[in-house]
Amino acid sequence: PPQAKTKTPAVPGEFKIVRMRDCPVDSPKIDTPPEVVDFWRKHVVTAPWFKDDKECLCVFLLNTRLRLIGFELVSQGTLDTILMHPREVLRPAAVHNAAAIIIAHNHPSGDPGPSEGDIKATRDLILAAEHLKIRFLDHIIIGDARRKKSFTSLRGLGCFCDDDPAPVPESAAASASNISTKVL
Repeated sequence: PPQAKTKTPAVPGEFKIVRMRDCPVDSPKIDTPPEVVDFWRKHVVTAPWFKDDKECLCVFLLNTRLRLIGFELVSQGTLDTILMHPREVLRPAAVHNAAAIIIAHNHPSGDPGPSEGDIKATRDLILAAEHLKIRFLDHIIIGDARRKKSFTSLRGLGCFCDDDPAPVPESAAASASNISTKVL
C-alpha cells in the first residue's frame, strides 16, 4: 500500500513569553505602614503557609513606582525567634528585578515592639540593600493582626537614619526582652 505523506505542523514564526503574576491583586501601591499591614491582613494571614503561632517574615517586592510585584515568605521561625539573613531577604528582590522592598514579620505574642535583634537585622539589611541598589523602604512588625494599630514601623522609629543608632523605646525593650531575632 502507498505510504501517506504526513504533514508536519507549521512552526510558529514567533512566540511570546508571558510572566505569570506573582501578586494576587492588581499591583496595589503599598508604601506606607498601614497599607502594608492592610495587605498583610488580607493576603498573608490567609496564605496556606502562614502560621500565626510562629514568626513569619515576608518580603514585599515593589517596582519603581512602588507598586507591588509580588510577595514571598522568606523565613518561618518559632514562637519568639526568626532567622533573617540579608542574602535570603534580598534574593527574591534580585530574582524578580524589584526596585524596592518592604519587609514585615509578625510577633505571635501580639506585641509589635522591636527587639534589639530586629533593629540590628534591619540595619544589616539596609547596608546590604544599598550595595545591590535596592531601596529598602521599611521593616514593619505586626503584633495582633486583628487590632487596627498593632504594628510598628522601624523607619518610623528612626532605625533607617544614617546618623546615630536609634535607641529601642523603653516600652518596646521591656516587652521585647524575651523576643529575639537571630542574625547569621
